[in-house]
Amino acid sequence: MAKNNAKAYWKENIRYVLILLSIWFVVSYGLGIILKDTLNTIKIGGFKLGFWFAQQGAIYVFVVLIFVYVRLMNKLDKKYGYDK
Repeated sequence: MAKNNAKAYWKENIRYVLILLSIWFVVSYGLGIILKDTLNTIKIGGFKLGFWFAQQGAIYVFVVLIFVYVRLMNKLDKKYGYDK
């Protein structure tokens, strides 16, 4: 039973990692590089939004995703009894 528990735990953990890294990829590559010209028509604080995502936004999103990952992992640990 413990082996099945560990397998399910890691499967769910890897799923979370892939989802969060996909979000970061879309923000950093998609918004910062691919959609840069479209986003540059919008300005925030005097800076073009495409430039902002390429220079700052991807980093901010990554930091937020770290906190989201910690919260998800705490819930996952409790769910599978690894929080002790």
